[in-house]
Parts: sequence; C-alpha cells; structure tokens
Amino acid sequence: ISRRPLSPPSLSPTMWAQDDMLQLLEAMKLALPQKDLTKYKTSESHLDWQKVAFNSYTAEMCKLKWQEVSKEIRKFRTLTELIFDAQDYIKNPYKGKKLKKHPDFPKKPLTPYFRFFMEKRAKYAKLHPEMSNLDLTKILSKKYRELPDKKKKKYVDDFLKDKETFVHSMMRFREDHPELMESMTKKGSNVPEKAKTPQQLWYNHEKKAFLKGHPDATTKDIKDCLGKQWTQLSDKKRLKWIAKSLEQQKQYEETMREYIQQHPEMNLTQGDIVRSTLTKAERHLKDKSDGRPDKPPPNGYSMFCAELMSSMKDVPSTERMVMCSQRWKLLKQNEKDAYQKRCEQRKKEYEIEMNRFLSSLSEEEQQRVLGEEKVGFKRGSVANSPASKKKNSKAKGNPEKPKRPISAMFIFSEEKRPKLHQERPDLSESELTRLLARMWNELPDKKKEKYKRLEAVLKAESEKKEDRSLPDPPKTAQDIWQQSVIGDYLARFKNDRPKAQKAMEATWSTMEKKEKIMWIKKAAEDQKRYERDLCEMRSPVATAVASGKKMKFEGEPKKPPSNGYQKFSQEMLSNGELNHLPMKERMTEIGSRWQRLPLKDKDRYKKIAEEMQRQYKVLLEQWLAVTERKPPSMASPQDTEDNDDDDDDDDDDDDEDEDDDEKDRASSEGASSSEDDDDDDDVSCVAINDL
Repeated sequence: ISRRPLSPPSLSPTMWAQDDMLQLLEAMKLALPQKDLTKYKTSESHLDWQKVAFNSYTAEMCKLKWQEVSKEIRKFRTLTELIFDAQDYIKNPYKGKKLKKHPDFPKKPLTPYFRFFMEKRAKYAKLHPEMSNLDLTKILSKKYRELPDKKKKKYVDDFLKDKETFVHSMMRFREDHPELMESMTKKGSNVPEKAKTPQQLWYNHEKKAFLKGHPDATTKDIKDCLGKQWTQLSDKKRLKWIAKSLEQQKQYEETMREYIQQHPEMNLTQGDIVRSTLTKAERHLKDKSDGRPDKPPPNGYSMFCAELMSSMKDVPSTERMVMCSQRWKLLKQNEKDAYQKRCEQRKKEYEIEMNRFLSSLSEEEQQRVLGEEKVGFKRGSVANSPASKKKNSKAKGNPEKPKRPISAMFIFSEEKRPKLHQERPDLSESELTRLLARMWNELPDKKKEKYKRLEAVLKAESEKKEDRSLPDPPKTAQDIWQQSVIGDYLARFKNDRPKAQKAMEATWSTMEKKEKIMWIKKAAEDQKRYERDLCEMRSPVATAVASGKKMKFEGEPKKPPSNGYQKFSQEMLSNGELNHLPMKERMTEIGSRWQRLPLKDKDRYKKIAEEMQRQYKVLLEQWLAVTERKPPSMASPQDTEDNDDDDDDDDDDDDEDEDDDEKDRASSEGASSSEDDDDDDDVSCVAINDL
C-alpha cells in the first residue's frame, strides 16, 4: 500500500513555508519521550505544544498545522511492518505480563484454605447439589475458620513445604532465563515506592505482630482486630508514626526527583510527587508538638463564651450557648470592652508566638503554615458555610453585575467614623464598627430618615446604571472570521497589523458564498444572543435576577432550609440571641457553634429540615395543581422587595443589606433561563446583510 503524498502548501491564510513545516516536525520529535510506545493519539494528546512552538508560531498554530498535515498521512500498518513485529514476538514470546505463561515458570503453591477447599468441595457438592458455587464457598470458608488448629496444621505444613520448593524453582528459573527476568525488572519495577501514611506504617507493623500469633488469620480477621486501635492510640504514640511517615516522604521526594531526571518520558512534575501523607488532624497534632500556638478567639464575645463554657461541661451544648448569650447581655459595656481588649492583646501575643514558631521551620514549611493561616480566616468565618458557597459561586459567575447600593446604616457609619476615630484613637477598627452599630440602633427614627433618603437616591442611581449596561453588540460574519485567522495573518506579515487587516479584507471579499456560510451562521447565533440578552435585561424577571432576588409568585409556598446547618442558622438569626453582634461576627459565631454542636443535635436539625422539605413538596404540588388551572400572576419588583422586608422583620436594623444576604443564603434558588433554538430565517437575514 503506497503512502498518500502530502498536498503542496496552498496559498491560504494558514500558509507555512516548507522549512517551517520541517522545523515543526523536528520540534515535535524533541518534545516526544525517548521511549514513545503509546498510540499516536495518546502521545498527541499528551504533547506539550508550548515546547513545540518556535519563532512567531504559537502552540495553537503548531497544533492546528500538525492536525492539517496528519490528515494526509495513513495511520494503519502494512503486512510487511507487522511481519517485523511478529519476528520479534517469536524470538521472545514471554515478554512482560506473559512471563507466567512460560512452560518453565513455577506455579505458586495453594494456600492452606484453598487446599482444604479443593479437598472438600466435591464431597459437599454431592451432599448439596441444589447449592450454587457461591453458597458452597461460603459454607466451606466458615468450616475452615471453625477447624481446630490441630487439623489446620496439616494444610499449613503442606503449604510451607510447597512454598519452599517454589522459592528454589523460582531461583532456578531466574538463572536459566536471565533475559526474561531483566525485561520484567525494567518494566516499571524500579519506580520508587510511594511514602506510606502514619496509619499504614502502624498497620503494617501491627499486622506482622498479629500474624506471628495467628498465622492462619485472614485479612478480614486482621482488619477486625486492628480497625479501631489506631483511633484509640495516644498522641505520643501517634507522633512516633507521624515522624516516620514524614521521614519516608522526604526520602521518596528525593528519590523521585532523581528518577524524573533519568526518565523524562514519564512526564512527571514536582506537583505529582509533593503530596502530604498526613491528614489535617495529624498535621495539627505535629504542629502543636512543634510549638505552633493555638489561634485566639476572633472577638471578646467568643473569649467570654470559651471561658464560661469550660465551667459548664455538664450543661447541654445548646443550653450552654443560650446561657452564654444571656450572661453576656447582663455585662456592663466597660466589662465587654475589657474582654475585647484582652482578645486584642491575645492576638498580639499570638502573632509573636507564631513568628517564633515560623522561624524554627524550613522555608517550605513556612509557606505551608502561612497558606493555612490565610485559609483559616475564611474557615473561621461564614465563607466556609454551605450557604455562603452558593453566594460566592453566584458572585464569581457574574463579575460585571452592578454592585448593590450601600445601606442607610453604612452611610451613617462612613459619615461618623472619621470624627469618632479622632475622639477615640485607642479603639481598633472592629471596636469602632461595633460602636457605630450601637449608635445607629440608638438613633431616633426621625434622624434615620435623612440616611434612608440618601440610600433611596443611591439605589435609583444604581438602577439607572444597570439600565445603561447593555450587552455586547453582535458581531458580523466577517468580524468572527477575522478573529479566527488573525494569528496566522500576523505571523505571515511579521506582526504588522494594518497589512494583516488589509490582507484579511481582500481575502474575505474574494471568498465564495459556500465558504462564508459557516461564519454567517455564527453571526446569526451572535445576533440571537444579543437580542435574547437585551430582552432578558429589559424584562421584569431580569430586574429581579440582576438584584439577586428570587421571583415570587402569588400563593407560592416558602422554600424551607435544604439542610440542618441552614435550619440552625435561620433559628439563630431569628431568635435575636446574637443581635448584639455585627452581621459578620454573628455568622462567624453561628458557624463555630455549629462546629461545636454534638452529632445528635446536628442529626435533629437535619431531620427537621428533611421534614420541612417533605411538607414543602406537598404544598408545592398543591400550588402547582391550582396554577395549572389559571395563569400564575407574577409579583412586581416592588412586591418582591416588600416580601423580603417582611421576611426580615425579625432581624436587626443594623447592616440591613447584609442581613438580607444571609437570609437569602439560608434558602436560595438559582434562576434558570431557557435558550431558543436557531432559526434558518435568522441565518438568511444575516446572510443578506453580509453578502
């Protein structure tokens, strides 16, 4: 079968010189591993095109050119080529995994249990012909376990005798067939063994000790015996295995670095080998033993609760938190301030201790600890709660969404903060925020009106900006085509953009209609996208979606919390117990309380949430049945806002916008939008314009 000749380079926009194409193939050869034994598609998908790129040709351009060239080449083998491989197979038919099929390869001895099974199986099969093989295996397995040690000894002795013979036979096989063993050894057996976790090291050690006393024990017996012992191990003993695991990990990383240098074809990176063998709990235990300080409470209230709860161990956790909140409210303001100052002092001490701890670590360990500290701030706050994850994902999904206008309380705070900071320079930023929140709560309604009017003005301005933010205008077929080929033209004209632009316009004008049709269809799709976005932006639904609020329909049942944490959060926010705290600290406190809640209480909240979900489904089905008979009336944006205000009546006046956000987190629904299919009419309309 003859090869298909390469097509001569065309004078298309993607034209490459012959020397450049040959240089591309040489660059690809260098980027391939030394022993390229995988299918060509696999190698192609793993090829690092950044390494292939050269001169003005980008990685993407090189990849596209190779795909274009490879279409002209056959990808099957001729009989002549297969015969060469067949000759190699005949000379050495027992390569790799086929080694055990070699006629001289010794058979492994049967285990004691399997000897018993083979001896008794025929007898039990005759006695119980109705039984399946699986049932017979279960019965014989049970019989073997119940066998006295005296009777088991016969099978164990036979196994040990055959095992000794197997070892000698294997040694003889290695001597007689060194070339086969060499190829087997090369087959990846020299890859360094991964470091084991502390629990794995401990388990292997205990397993050996257990098997000395119980040589016939099965894997299940060992796991049943050792399964729970690791969790009951003292910190001192656990630290011993943690140290061994870290030492093994260090050796593994050094060995792997050398191995990667010797075997570049493995395509391994530093990220593939630097993986911790410790769990978070084990890492925390190790750091604590090395002198890492405990993190201080985030605020004075948390410090007060921590000290008080240490003397209330007999009181249930839910009652403890209520009692803490009640006692905190009874404290005078100067006593609360004293707790806050102690907390600030503890934070300063923590920084000093942490710096001392960091100075005793290596540079890599310092980076790890500092990274954990940054994550820790989020972990301690509401950012790690299930509800907040939904909000964060929404925020990331639409970065161009207009910002919500600031609240009346925020305007008041910004106005008073500079003056208050001058009068009370001893207060920290968090203390100033708390003081301003109290001042806002104590402000008469008449004086609050001024700030609420300012809030309304800012809100109106925000809505105007939102109306002005139109979607991206639609692109023409020529624009879309030019975007797809601009890279090739710039390379062709050595980054001279005006020349490249003129050449693209000239090429487009000479292109036939059938060549343009694909780009015309894409332009029609973009036109439909623009019209759809414009309609959505101007519709009442878009207004509600843009404001981050769920559309409400007449008679629609209120959605319940989706899990136990949301139910707990709603309960804590609505009972007013934490109203003395700003919203961020309030949610931080709720998160920490949930973490400290016993498992049975968490299960109780989970069951309540599940029951509410069941009731909601029933109510929703009833409401849907009613709405099927009459068209649903959608609430206006004003009604939506009124309803939201009603829902938030139980919350404080301070930080109103944040309160709404937290409520939304507890029961949020994603808005879905449907997309229309493309019509041929739209394609034809754009085609007329472009042609």
